[in-house]
Amino acid sequence: MSQLTYYTEEGLAKLKAELDQLKKVERPAISAQIAEARDKGDLSENAEYDAAKEAQGMLEMKISKLENLVSNARIVDEKDLDVSKALILSTVRLKNLAMKKEMSYTLVAENEADLKAGKISVESPIGKGLLGKKVGDVAEILVPNGTLKLEILEITR
Repeated sequence: MSQLTYYTEEGLAKLKAELDQLKKVERPAISAQIAEARDKGDLSENAEYDAAKEAQGMLEMKISKLENLVSNARIVDEKDLDVSKALILSTVRLKNLAMKKEMSYTLVAENEADLKAGKISVESPIGKGLLGKKVGDVAEILVPNGTLKLEILEITR
């Protein structure tokens, strides 16, 4: 059974657009490459044909994965979320207690994560460590270089 994933409307729209691009543009292009390579003769020694078939297999695998994600996607309605806890779509202002540095992250689904934009996945170690925490809590998160202590200063939507 596939696991449900939660998205913003924007994130799900991006996912659907990528799936549409793969199905309507890239799939026909690969089919054309296969047909062209097939027309060149002996398939047993045709590297072009083999490469196009391999690309087709990879594309179909990616399409299948995206279709599965879309079919198990749910849009999160922000007005129904509890604002007292860090949940998906929460923007959490934190203080790294070791470095005395403040930072802010928005917790999002794995496919929407973008560290440059301040969006971290709820599946990441930091995201998992922040889920369910309240203002004033200190999240102790095990990361590759030790334990990270983050104090939650503010939670907004």
